Parts: sequence; structure tokens; C-alpha cells
Amino acid sequence: MSEYSDYGMIEQKLREGMYVGNRHKCRRDVGRIAGGCLASGRISEEESVALRKLALSLSSDGERLGAREWDEAVAYGCRQPLEKSAPVPTGTSHAVGWDEVVNPDDYRIVDRNWLEHETVAAPSEWNPCRELSEYLSALFRPEEHVAYLTNPPNIGGEYRCVGGVWSKTVAEIQKSLAKGTDDGFAEAVGTPNPESGAWIVVNPVDGQGRKDANIVAFRHALIECDTIPVNEQVAIYRKLELPCSVIVHSGGKSAHAIVRIDAADISEYRKRVDFLFTVCEQNGLAFDKQNRNPSRFTRMPGFIRGEGKQYIISRACGKKSWEEWESWIKEQNDSLPDFETLTEAEIENPPAPLPELVEGILSISSKMIIAGPSKAGKSFLLIELAIAIAEGGLWVGRRCRQGRVLYVNLELHKDSCTRRFSAVYKALFPTGRHVSFIDRWNLRGCAEPMDTLAPKLIRRAKDRGYALIIVDPIYKVLTGDENNARDMAEFMRYFDRIAYECGCAVAFCHHHSKGFQGDKNSLDRASGSGVFVRDTDALIDMTQLDAENARAQLQNRYECEAMLEVARRVAIDTSWEQGVSADDKLVANRLAGILPAFFSAEDMSDILAARDAAAKRCESITAWRLSYTLRDFATPKPLGTWFLHPYHMLDEEDLLTDATPQGAPVPKWQAAKNAKKAASEKPDKARTMVNLVKFDPKRSWTTSELASQLGVSQRRIQQYCKTLGWTIEKGTVVPKEENDDECPPF
Repeated sequence: MSEYSDYGMIEQKLREGMYVGNRHKCRRDVGRIAGGCLASGRISEEESVALRKLALSLSSDGERLGAREWDEAVAYGCRQPLEKSAPVPTGTSHAVGWDEVVNPDDYRIVDRNWLEHETVAAPSEWNPCRELSEYLSALFRPEEHVAYLTNPPNIGGEYRCVGGVWSKTVAEIQKSLAKGTDDGFAEAVGTPNPESGAWIVVNPVDGQGRKDANIVAFRHALIECDTIPVNEQVAIYRKLELPCSVIVHSGGKSAHAIVRIDAADISEYRKRVDFLFTVCEQNGLAFDKQNRNPSRFTRMPGFIRGEGKQYIISRACGKKSWEEWESWIKEQNDSLPDFETLTEAEIENPPAPLPELVEGILSISSKMIIAGPSKAGKSFLLIELAIAIAEGGLWVGRRCRQGRVLYVNLELHKDSCTRRFSAVYKALFPTGRHVSFIDRWNLRGCAEPMDTLAPKLIRRAKDRGYALIIVDPIYKVLTGDENNARDMAEFMRYFDRIAYECGCAVAFCHHHSKGFQGDKNSLDRASGSGVFVRDTDALIDMTQLDAENARAQLQNRYECEAMLEVARRVAIDTSWEQGVSADDKLVANRLAGILPAFFSAEDMSDILAARDAAAKRCESITAWRLSYTLRDFATPKPLGTWFLHPYHMLDEEDLLTDATPQGAPVPKWQAAKNAKKAASEKPDKARTMVNLVKFDPKRSWTTSELASQLGVSQRRIQQYCKTLGWTIEKGTVVPKEENDDECPPF
């Protein structure tokens, strides 16, 4: 590699620039750089060959086309060798070099390595009156006063811009210049001093002085630079299409561009001049920033300055107005890729899709948002995603590609975040964990808006090989108005930049708007501008369901499993299972009523305690439906899930299939089905009560005991007994003697 890492610089530009829509431009521009460096010895022949191979390997539009474009670009560059230059300290004004990373918003248009210099020569016929007359006509109106200085005082061996004349109008000066003689010239502006030259203010004054307060029209600004040759200065002025009223040779080492500003007042003048100076600095013009003020002196044409002449290099040039120029500058700097013509080869052999990070949901380098109401467990779902990626496991039933994950924690205390990861990890992956695949960036208390956080995040994460970066939650870093589409489009571009720079997917969560969301489309539930959800590649919307019956069934299952687990642990043998039918094992109340026949009171205490613990854990369980809106994949059907703290689990028994979102109108068929289920609930519990009471004739049951076992009120037990013809004596149920064949009246 050469001394200034030119090979590495060109290689980097190739790798960064060879993306769809930019390949042709990249081969052309970078190939010319390679040719220029090769011609000047900045890279070797071997390095040039290696770069050619790299350029062709990164091309997907045909080796023949890529080779031709690359070879032509290198040949062009070889004709204009790039000179070596020492590294430039950060923050100094300098020309744009090929070894610099260019920010797409820095307004750099001119590359001095490829700049065609202007031919600048003094006029063969010297006519001071005509030079000055044309200059005044270009800058001022006849009735306006001008301030100028033709005989500056010599102070300490140096001519200083002190004093001057500001009482004459343009018409008065033009009248004397019209004589076309030396006397007429002296009458117009005074006898010139051939050693010092002369100066003039670029804006009209009030006739009382030449300070900023005396300026009556903020029409022009001065651009001058003496650090590069004059012909190169003029070439840059023209390349930048500066709206110049005139360009004047100073008689020394600079060309003074008088740029049309046309500001309404001093405030607008300052803003426009700041923008003008920024553009000029970014394009290689290092100049005196004191030139910003509107009363600044500039060299006046028609005068001799030592051995040089102050003369007009160019009349009006560039764009016609400030507005046209400013718009053009921003258009040149849009950093958008070139147009690409679709080819038959691309139709027959389309590019392979991006690798999937989450099967059928999310690709590498894509963006995903999880939207849902408060307390939906969105952060837990993101933690589950981080763990699934780290382990290469399943996430909401989808396989994940294993990789490293960065979790940007903006809300939780560091210890709280760790506890959450611990709880979810132990629940989902008890053993065989790859915890080192997950990095956390705890920013609670020191988070910044996304516009300042994104560059710092990219700098830290760019080379760490992350497959996924999670930012949770985004309201902590939100910039702009959440309801303003333009602000949110700008905000979402930061996530595009993170995904692009780090080569990974990005995921975050966002909240629903207030109120029930059941009657809304999933795209319209997220709070704020629709840009949030429409800009992402994958949207997973979480909607809470009205699923009390389904929740009761799930709780029943957990209670049964808890009781059976303890029963099998405390039992001496397995003979008890022969006396408990498969149906009894599926109904918690039946199982609780049957098991006392096989277990002691002490064992039953443990069994019922396990049942109570399972029931208590299910008290906070909530039902959710995940709806998908995907850009790169076919949309799968909605998925039912349960959030049983601290993780989400799939509705494997399809209990939530018919559940309706909270706040959504219940269809008639669903209402009829719910009514039927409610009607069937009473006989089921009544029959369970009969089985409990008659299973062991020696056992007596109180109404409170039966109510507890069945999960109903004592009043309901009394109603069951009345229907059966049973009596209640001092709180104890006394069943009626019945024939064995007699069925309960339900």
C-alpha cells in the first residue's frame, strides 16, 4: 500500500459506491481517481490490477460492460496525474481531495483535480474610463451614492483602507468618465496612485459614510481568495455558477467575485452570505471571513496597482439570481443515485433477495416497528427478539438467523434492564445460552435526540458486526413533531442511515394512539404521523383481545398441569392415575374434587397450593393478536399470543381464533356463540358439584367449600341445590337420595 493509503482509499470508495443505481457513476469516478493515482505513482501497477478485479467482482451488470467503463475511466485519469498532498488538519479550509469522505450535505461540487482552469489575461487595450464605467453600471443605479478610496494613506510602509469619498452619485462619476480621458478619469474619482491601486464598496451608501449603517441596499457580497492561482479561482467561480455581477482582477493574487445577494435586510443578508461562504469554503476557496460585512472594500477596476492592473475579468455570469443559484446548489448536492435502464439480463436473472433475519418477517438491513398500547409488553417482545437472534432460536414462531445484537436501552435503569433479560432468558433458554452475543447501551439519563445520537451510535456500532440494533423506546429520542409528516420522515431517515452504515436491521417500538383500536386498520393504530408505520419494512401491530373465556380455559389448563405435577411428585405409586379419567384431568374443578380420594390431607394441601399459585399467576395474563404489514414478504395471517409475564407465548390451542379486539363491535354470530357458552356453563358446574358430593358419601360438603371448588358464589350453590331438590342444613349440603339411573335435571 502506498504512503498515503491511496489504495485503501480507492478500495473503500469502490465498496461503498457499488450499489444498485450508482454502479456506473462509481466505476467512472473512482476509475478516474485510480488512473490519476497510477499516473503519479501514488499506487502501483499491481494495486491498479487488484482494484480492477475488485471493481468487476462488485459489478452485477455484466463483466464486459464493467470492464469497459473501468478501463476508460482509468485511461482518462492517467492523462491527469493526481499530485501527492500531505494530510490536512481537521477543521481547516482546504481543497476537496479524493482521499476525503464527502458528506452528502456539505455542498461540495468542485473537484480541483479535474478542474479546467480559466484563461485570465489583462486587456490588450487599456481604457480605465471604460473599465470603471462598465463596473459601475453593473453594480449600481445612476442615482445611488458610491463609496470609494483612490489615495489611501501609507502607514508604516503599508497602504491602509482609511477614509475615502462617499458623496458622489454614479451619474456624476459616469458624466466625467464619459470624456474618456485621463483628466476625465481624475475628475471622476481623483488622481490615482499607481502604487496602491484603488478600492470601492460593493453596495450603495447613503452619502454620509461607508460603514454598515450607511448601506442602503444589501445587493452584493464579496468573494476573494489569494491562496490558489487566479485562473483556478475564476474556474471555481464559474463551476459553482455563482450569480456574479462582475469578476475583477485585483492586480495582485486574487480575483474578486461580486456576487448578487439581493437581500431584503441585514438579517437576510447575513444568512445568505453565511450560506455563500459555506459553499465556497467546501469547494476549495479559503478566504478572509471579514469580507462578510456589506460595507467591505473591494478592488476597483481601471487602476494600476504596482506592476499589475485592476480590470474586469468577466461581466455578469453564473445564475441569474440568488434564488435560482441557491436552488441549483441544493439540487447538485442531492446525493441521489443515477437512473438505471432495466435490462433483459436483470429480468431473466434478478438479484437474490436479501438474507432473512427473521423468517418471513424481516430481512438484513431492513427496519421493523412494533406498535401497541401501553403495557402490551412491547419491550419484552423486543428483548425476546434480541435473545432469539443471539441464540438462533424462534421468535413468535419464526426461525431467526443467529447473530450479534445491540440493545439500546433508553428508559430502564441498568439493573432493571438486566433483570428483564435474566427473566426472559431463563424462561425461554434455560441452558445452552449465547449471552455474549448481546450488547447493551444503557442511556437512561443521558439520551440525546436522534439527530445527535445517530452519528455516535454509528461510530460505536459500525465495525462490530451486529445483525440487529434495537432502539427502545423511540419517544426518548424523538425529534420534531410526532404528528408532522415532514418531521417524522426526517426522523425515520436516521434509522435508514443506521441500517445502511452498520449493515444491519433496526427494530424499535411505538405506542398506539389513545382509545380503543379494535375498529381501526392496523396501519392507523400507531400514534402520530402515518410515516412511522408506512416507512418501515415490517410492521407488527399488537391488539389486545376480549378473551375472558379463552383466558379461563388457559387458566384451567395451567391449574390442571400444576395439580398433576405435584400429585405425581408426592404419590407413592401411580395407581391413583387409574382412578382418574382423562376427562377429569382436563377440568381443574373435577380434578380437585377427585384427588382427595387418593391423597392425604397434607398432600392435598400441597396440590391445592400449586393450583392456587397457577391461578394467581394467570390473573395478569393478557391476550394479544399480532397483525403483520410487510414490504418484502407475503403477509401471514394474524397470530394469537398470550403475554404471561415476562414473555409472550403462542396460542397453540387456537383459543383466541374467534376473540375480538377490545373496543370492536361483536358480530352477531360471535354474540350468539358467547351466549351459548354462557348458557352451557351452569350445567357443567352443577354436574361437577353433583360428582363432588356423591363421589364419597362419607364426606360432607359445605356451601362455602363447594363455592370455592367451583369458582362460583354460595348463592349459586344454593340455586343448584334447589334445582336438585337438595337441602342445606347449617351450611352443609344434604343431597336427596336418588336412584342410580336418575339423571340430574340439567
